[in-house]
Amino acid sequence: MNIAQEAFSLLYPEKEQEYDISVRYHNKFKPYNANVRIRGKELVFNLSKKWKSISKEIQIGLIQALMLKIFKDKKNTTNIDLYNIFMKKIHLAVPKTKTDPTLEESFNRINEKYFYGLIEKPNLVWGNNSIRKLGSYEYGSDTITISRVLEETDENMIDYIMYHEVLHKKHKFNSKNGRNYHHTQLFRKNEKEFENSERIERELSKVLKTSQRKRLFGKLFGF
Repeated sequence: MNIAQEAFSLLYPEKEQEYDISVRYHNKFKPYNANVRIRGKELVFNLSKKWKSISKEIQIGLIQALMLKIFKDKKNTTNIDLYNIFMKKIHLAVPKTKTDPTLEESFNRINEKYFYGLIEKPNLVWGNNSIRKLGSYEYGSDTITISRVLEETDENMIDYIMYHEVLHKKHKFNSKNGRNYHHTQLFRKNEKEFENSERIERELSKVLKTSQRKRLFGKLFGF
């Protein structure tokens, strides 16, 4: 019995395993990322190779959490609790080796102004020129990524997106019935505490519309 089959048996002890369940570890994933693919009666769990050195109990929790997503089920187990605790604490052990001067200045500004300088600096990197995803926080690599579409904008816009992602680092997520909730009521309350947030939202909207028009013209006229 492999680890994914064991996870299924522990999650659904009353059910027979009708699926061909397997686990594969990959180098291509970011640290501690994972996904699951279902094809007919085949379930394949793809995990970052970082997971190979983590205890079986925590890996079982990860696999069970993925099972609940794909089966659209609501449950909780001790293993899922262990997995969630691990993901909330992993940032403490992640090397902080990536930074950018502009992003570091932004992080320092909002850390001092809104968090009393108490938030540990994560890895800070620019992403691609996405206008749909302006920022993200990766728990497994303790990395905040900011879209390059903001690179030439007013520093307040960068600070606003940085603030949002630092809130994710601070609050992590709440868990209930095997599901994680990242934008909690407290998160939304804190998000509104950013100075002039409504004005900055309007300005961001204008910047994104301008960027979208430029891309459209670029595609039409080849520049």
